[in-house]
Amino acid sequence: MVDVLPLVEARLTTALGEPDARAAVTFLGTDRIEVLRFQEGDVVRYATLGMSQHPMTDPAALLADPVKGPRAELVLSVRAGLADTDKVLRPLAVLAATPQVEGLVVTPGASLDVGEPLWPGAPFTSVLVGEPGGLVEDLELDAPMDPVRFLPLLPMTPNEAAWKRVHGAQALQERWLANGTDLRDPARTSVPLD
Repeated sequence: MVDVLPLVEARLTTALGEPDARAAVTFLGTDRIEVLRFQEGDVVRYATLGMSQHPMTDPAALLADPVKGPRAELVLSVRAGLADTDKVLRPLAVLAATPQVEGLVVTPGASLDVGEPLWPGAPFTSVLVGEPGGLVEDLELDAPMDPVRFLPLLPMTPNEAAWKRVHGAQALQERWLANGTDLRDPARTSVPLD
């Protein structure tokens, strides 16, 4: 079986440039997850590397298929220098390990919550998983393996997360768009929700 991680890292490097930092986290009973940091002007991007090593498996499935199934990595983009966002490395690794730990299939529109601020003083404890294909193109793998999708993470305030649970991801994204919300601002406040 092919090792997908070198291919994933090559795709990230092609799309985002060389990483200027990397950190690795290993949780008991899981594979190692790395988080790579890419600096581009006033934007810093954090991308996971390791989540796509194995396909995500539906928790209702009797057996995990070692080859077929969705694969993904997570990408978070924030404005640099406005907060201590480098502390997001561990929460990102926690989110990337979720499919292995909880048997969760991470898909666009899903909410992921770490239960604590994403970085010190952050007004966000959760993220909305965005649609793939924008910043980093999907990485096609040999059949029968599914492609690796690079899912953008959009930080949500607790109020936005609660509103999203009632109204849905699309409605929240429309609300952000209508209000011109800068989703890369690490200190932004909640969008008006009334």
